This record gives sequence, structure tokens and C-alpha cells, in this order.
Amino acid sequence: MRYRLIAAAAVVVVVVFSLSLLVFAQEAATQPAGSVPLTIIGGHELNPEDRGRPVILIAAALGVPEQVFRDVFKGVRPSRDGKPSGEEARANKKVLLDGLAKYGVTNERLDEVSNYYRYKPQDGGLWRHAPAAGFATVKDGVVTSVTITDAGRGYSSQPAVSVEGATTPLKASIAFGKDLATNGSVQGVEIIEITE
Repeated sequence: MRYRLIAAAAVVVVVVFSLSLLVFAQEAATQPAGSVPLTIIGGHELNPEDRGRPVILIAAALGVPEQVFRDVFKGVRPSRDGKPSGEEARANKKVLLDGLAKYGVTNERLDEVSNYYRYKPQDGGLWRHAPAAGFATVKDGVVTSVTITDAGRGYSSQPAVSVEGATTPLKASIAFGKDLATNGSVQGVEIIEITE
């Protein structure tokens, strides 16, 4: 029995390793020779007015203007003792729905979006997100083209994009929308021409 378990574990290790090689090979195949991976950092800054809430993402997912959500949220009264009581939660929900229902926001959608972007900043956490990825074609130290292979999601601000070995300035553009799987994704990366 013991040898069977060891043999089974060895098979699992071989399968996982083989799959890892396959994924690596597929990624290499989609990235042309002479290309360089993009370095994408940041992109999770928030408006200080929003006090740690990713309002730009929440508002987009709900299909309402950012300022509308901010104005409505001003009527919410957070609990001073941690978790709000049932009565406080119901009162806050009423404030939000009274202000957002006219934009077609339902109780179910409000809960879905709120839960999706809920996080604990005091613990150093971040709301749900996924990093973007891509590569650039570089010739003589200059970026000539950029390809996004994964748009990521959950960016609340413009991330910094660079390419090792190139000094070409790059500028990312972010797309926001109701689909949680693509809200806050990198729509594209523009190559900024340097004028002398």
C-alpha cells in the first residue's frame, strides 16, 4: 500500500511538471523571438476622497457615474464599533438603494458588486484583481510594438508600464464596465513618441 502511494505521488509530480512545461511552451510560442516581457506595476491608487473604497470600480460595475456613487454613499453611516447591527445595515442599504435604484441598480446587484470588491485595507489586502501581461518588440533599444496577452482586471488607476532595455515611454489605458471579469482591465498600451 505504501509503495502504491509513493508511485501515485510520483505520477502526480510528473504530470504537474509536464503541464508546467506545456504552459511555458505555449507562452513562448505566442511571444515572438526578440520580444521582451512588459513590466506592469501599480495601478491600484484610489481617490483620497473615497477613503479606501475602489469607487471607480464599484461605480462602473453598477453602471453609475463615480460622483453619483460618492454622493449617495455620503448618506451611509458606518458603525463605530466594528460590524454594524442589523438595523444599521438595513438603514445603510436603504440609503444606497434609494439613491441608486433610479439607475437600475437592484438589491442583488448591489450585494454582488459590494461583496466582490470588499477587502480589508488595514490588513494590507487589496480588492479582487488580476495582473495584466504582455510583451514588446524592441529594435535598437526602441519599442516598436506592444502586445497585451492578458488584460488583467481590478486596476483602479493607470499602471506604470516599462520594458527592460528600452527607454521608450509607454502609457496604459484602462477600461471600466459592468462585467466584473473585465472591469478595470488594460485596454491597450500606447507608445509615446519622443519629440526633440
